[in-house]
Amino acid sequence: MMMMMSMSMSMSSSSSSVQVQMHVEPFHFEKCQSMSQLRQYHSQIIRLGLSSHNHLIPPLINFCARASTSDALTYALKLFDSIPQPDAFLYNTIIKGFLLSQLLPTNSILLLYSHMLQNSVIPNNFTFPSLLRACRKIQHGMQIHAHLFKFGFGAHSVCLNSLIHMYVTFQALEEARRVFHTIPHPDSVSWTSLISGYSKWGLIDEAFTIFQLMPQKNSASWNAMMAAYVQTNRFHEAFALFDRMKAENNNVLDKFVATTMLSACTGLGALDQGKWIHEYIKRNGIELDSKLTTAIVDMYCKCGCLEKALQVFHSLPLPCRWISSWNCMIGGLAMHGNGEAAIQLFKEMERQRVAPDDITFLNLLTACAHSGLVEEGRNYFSYMIRVYGIEPRMEHFGCMVDLLGRAGMVPEARKLIDEMPVSPDVTVLGTLLGACKKHRNIELGEEIGRRVIELEPNNSGRYVLLANLYANAGKWEDVAKVRKLMDDRGVKKAPGFSMIELQGTVHEFIAGERNHPQVYEMLEHLKSVGYVADTNGVLHGHDFDEEEDGENPLYYHSEKLAIAFGLSRTKPGETLRILKNLRICEDCHHACKLISTVFDREIIVRDRTRFHRFKMGQCSCQDYW
Repeated sequence: MMMMMSMSMSMSSSSSSVQVQMHVEPFHFEKCQSMSQLRQYHSQIIRLGLSSHNHLIPPLINFCARASTSDALTYALKLFDSIPQPDAFLYNTIIKGFLLSQLLPTNSILLLYSHMLQNSVIPNNFTFPSLLRACRKIQHGMQIHAHLFKFGFGAHSVCLNSLIHMYVTFQALEEARRVFHTIPHPDSVSWTSLISGYSKWGLIDEAFTIFQLMPQKNSASWNAMMAAYVQTNRFHEAFALFDRMKAENNNVLDKFVATTMLSACTGLGALDQGKWIHEYIKRNGIELDSKLTTAIVDMYCKCGCLEKALQVFHSLPLPCRWISSWNCMIGGLAMHGNGEAAIQLFKEMERQRVAPDDITFLNLLTACAHSGLVEEGRNYFSYMIRVYGIEPRMEHFGCMVDLLGRAGMVPEARKLIDEMPVSPDVTVLGTLLGACKKHRNIELGEEIGRRVIELEPNNSGRYVLLANLYANAGKWEDVAKVRKLMDDRGVKKAPGFSMIELQGTVHEFIAGERNHPQVYEMLEHLKSVGYVADTNGVLHGHDFDEEEDGENPLYYHSEKLAIAFGLSRTKPGETLRILKNLRICEDCHHACKLISTVFDREIIVRDRTRFHRFKMGQCSCQDYW
């Protein structure tokens, strides 16, 4: 009889479980699209008497964390408090969820851990990685380190890898090394964490030494080292390592390596290499995420292929046009001086109900500045605040100063700076100084120039700009004083260099080099059609560009050397694409117009701030730069 009752109860319990599953399954949390749907699902759990079930509540907490709103956070904490005896799984869920949401202060996350210990809940190997990522002070990380060993996870690879990451985040590199050496068999994550952490603090050569010691390298470790080179502008070394990876490694090129190397192509202006990577992505069906998509568009924009960038962007399905892609394309149009097109793309963005962010408006204001769209720029600066509630950052004010200064409205630009809610930084003041130089506002330029030099005493460009201001006004004694101040402070003028890619190889030229005979032939052609070097504001004969053998140093500016080399190594009619580290000077700008006519070539020059597209004696900037 008792056995029958037991069997009956068991069958009843089993039937009840099946019934519960049938009731809960239609409202599974993964189907939730909003907090209101999640509340419906939660109410079902309550009605079924499962509100204290430790394994049904964590998915709800995860959803709340992903929702990333204060209301969702409050709801998640209520869910957590409704569990009478939360276990380690539940604690881990709420700790990780709020770490990812970034809504809960770090101290609160650590307090959850303290609460966990007070309730005699033993942490496990899933607890410590999240806690270590939550640490914002090394002292907290060291305490978690001690607990990790106390609870017996001193040999757990995931926990130790998280420790390495924590220590390198705080630049405690020796501690990171010690942890690394306690791992009996370091895995690829261990090695990669160490490589990424040295490189993060500029220790690139040390990171490469560690990379070389790796017994086996996977895609992540190759990418970590290449990314270290790219982030420190050592693009040639990144390409050398990329070539070595293709020769040594059987792993296919993945989306992470593709993103990194497209950034390297952008840095060098290596269009052919960028095209090869893009074709590889398409040919092998590599998944397009927001970073890779943006890297492709950015590469074409910054390698001078605006039409191809637009083609790639418009070929993306609407759901794949992430905010970063829109921002990149608007920024690309801005760099190329296509302000009206940038505004139209912004309007299309709004029509597609993609909410702009502060970067969107930064690029939009830059587009207005480069195209002389003063009223449009003013309107969008106000629109950003009024419609989207985005408070302008220093960079937005800098764009407005640039917009007004380029248009000759220097007093208004000065007034804007005076009315800023924060003190202007050196970049904003430097922008105003550039406007003073362009429009020959000597008195204000001298005042701002002195401030800029004291704020950034080791930046040679600031001294050169002030000296050019004096040179334009014929104040050669003041030019000499600026030069002496540079000498006294040991400040050296940054050398100008330009690069050109031919048949997949990037060639670099430094201003002043005299070992390129091609430039003489090009100059003779230019002189035959009336070219005379424009020395206005270049300090010729007084200054930083020393004459050699009586020849004008302007003849040997780096972009002229690169163009002359390109003319001698390419077929007639081919486009030349030049990347320059400094702003193009007026003489080179004039010379490029002539070269485009004399040699019937399109020449695209990307300087420090924008693109110049020379064709048939005209420039795309329309001399507004």
